[in-house]
Amino acid sequence: MKTSFNKFIYIGFVIFGIYELVARHSPGDAATYLGIALAFDPFDQTQSWEKRPTWQKAVLVIHLAIVLGLFGYMIGTASGDFKKGIMDGWQGK
Repeated sequence: MKTSFNKFIYIGFVIFGIYELVARHSPGDAATYLGIALAFDPFDQTQSWEKRPTWQKAVLVIHLAIVLGLFGYMIGTASGDFKKGIMDGWQGK
């Protein structure tokens, strides 16, 4: 199997994301790094989504769920002004 350079970039961004979350307690930066990691598909890019093994699909979907969860956590625990702006925009004010 030919090793893709994307795999190393993906792993690097995942490591940076985990570092930001665990060591620096910054869910916003962690979500950013983990989200960028998704752009570098570590698996065979020539293989279509339908033909990929289930475990590869699961890894990418779980990774995306973690990024969305961190983003939601970041918005939910943000300062009052940011949270109020989100709610006002959601309610059409």
